[in-house]
Amino acid sequence: MSEHLTVVAASLELALIFAGGVFLWQLVVRPAARRRWTDAPLKAWDITLPEFLTFLLSIMVGTLATLYLAGGLARYFALRGDHRMVLNGTAAQCGMLLGIFFHRTSLLRRRTSAPTLPSRTGILTSGGATFLVALPVLVATAKGWELFLEICGVPVQRQDLLRMFAHADSPGLLGSMILLAVVIAPATEELVFRAGLFRYFRTRIPRVAALLAPALIFASLHVENWETLEGFASFAPLTVLAVVFSLAYERTGRIGTPMVAHALFNLNTILLIFAGVEP
Repeated sequence: MSEHLTVVAASLELALIFAGGVFLWQLVVRPAARRRWTDAPLKAWDITLPEFLTFLLSIMVGTLATLYLAGGLARYFALRGDHRMVLNGTAAQCGMLLGIFFHRTSLLRRRTSAPTLPSRTGILTSGGATFLVALPVLVATAKGWELFLEICGVPVQRQDLLRMFAHADSPGLLGSMILLAVVIAPATEELVFRAGLFRYFRTRIPRVAALLAPALIFASLHVENWETLEGFASFAPLTVLAVVFSLAYERTGRIGTPMVAHALFNLNTILLIFAGVEP
């Protein structure tokens, strides 16, 4: 990797972080911005507990079914290592989407208040602003968390997925990983954690708990190995990122906003890896 490209990429990233700090002040921190946060346009999710449990069950069943099919395909084509991991990851995400579709379809037969799908109006702008606002917060959290882990003697290891992007051995594998990270995962995870868990909890339990519960689950699922703590360095940053996405969803009322921000965050990480910058 060219050293010049690495320097340019790092400089651009610093510029994005600086711009994010400006947006953070303008849209969140300054008093006039804080006053606007009292009027959140996100409507309550009018759903019963049995219907919510059906939502969770649909996701789990869909995930297990597609993982079972992926296992059969992996054995048939003798897939190993990273190829099998990407197949399983794609299958799990697609299974969750199938579960969401099934639940939404059955819910709409009886009710009219299922979580809204992305609206194209303004989501690129609001999603881009959310991404920028999240960057400086995320960088500060990541540095503080890594320092805390080092003090505690916990190994700070990169996520295995980052290694896979850096050492992908085929264009097909690389393209599949990019599609999964930039398109499929942002759509799936935002529908599950923001339009699902957060929207249900926000009007039923204390606000702080409603923000933290989905965020902690989201971050926990991204820790690749709890025994070796591989990927644990991302736990606190991803928790904070998930809270930011929930706040953006609440503030705009459009699930497309955190979807775009999530996609931009993953794309930004991939580009940094390709440029030789440690994300």
